[in-house]
Amino acid sequence: MPGLMAIFRKELADHFGSRRFIILYLLVCLAGASAVYTTGQSIRNELAGSTTPPFVFLLLFTASSDRLLPFISFIGFLGPLVGLALAFDSINGERNRGTLSRLLAQPIYRDSVINGKFLAGLTTVAVMLTSIVLVVSGLGVKLIGVVPTPEEAVRLAVFLVICILYVAFWMALATLFSLLLRQTATSALAGIASWIFFTFFLTMVVSTLTDALVAVDEMDIDSVLNVANTQQMLARLSPNTLFQEATVAILMPNVRTLGLVLPWEQIGMVPNPLPLMQSLLLVWPQIAGLLAMSAICFAIAYTKFMREEIRAL
Repeated sequence: MPGLMAIFRKELADHFGSRRFIILYLLVCLAGASAVYTTGQSIRNELAGSTTPPFVFLLLFTASSDRLLPFISFIGFLGPLVGLALAFDSINGERNRGTLSRLLAQPIYRDSVINGKFLAGLTTVAVMLTSIVLVVSGLGVKLIGVVPTPEEAVRLAVFLVICILYVAFWMALATLFSLLLRQTATSALAGIASWIFFTFFLTMVVSTLTDALVAVDEMDIDSVLNVANTQQMLARLSPNTLFQEATVAILMPNVRTLGLVLPWEQIGMVPNPLPLMQSLLLVWPQIAGLLAMSAICFAIAYTKFMREEIRAL
């Protein structure tokens, strides 16, 4: 594909050399390091004079302190902002500067432009998140004096893949807004509005839709279960919910189910941590959902970019 690597290298250099990326990196790294530092101090105090429990290293990323949220909550909250900031002006910014038509006048395929831009952004996100996880992992080893086991290292690698897919969805959505909206400020506001909706307002919308679609009888256990399952199904239309469920099940091996469990259904359950493969089977629908959402948004953006007319200003 002529021009793909040229676009990829150019966009990658722009991302790593931009102040936008530096600010976002420092923000996420500082938030993650602060969460791991406070959590690590609490874990170190609890481990003093006692045996080391299994999967203690993963607690650095999932446990919360009295002062800060856990590391995974910061990623779930700040990850969308990273994806939106890297792609909200990927196309309309070029168009407004008048460089898009000159770029397409070069001997490169049109799809090389959008593919190269998205791949460069995805690579930037992967490098950014990997370096942050390595930094906070090193800080955690220093604080609690425990090295991650091979299974914990693999679970962290799977967690990284989930984080990249999660941010990739927001990048694809921002790329779509960049094509649908001419002004960069408008596309940025549309992305932020989507982030606010999925983060803060979706729960209220799900509750309202559930009340409208399903009749509930508090005296009937089947009716209550039907309402709970409907709420969970509608909530899983949000990438935030999929990310939270997937990361919790991967980083907390004791989680054996992501659905509603009745008290009598817990009889016979062995409270042992799940093996890695069983945890992957548990969250495979969530991972596939994140991948499908990212693919759908990027496919719509790709189709529109290939079909629209681009003229020199």
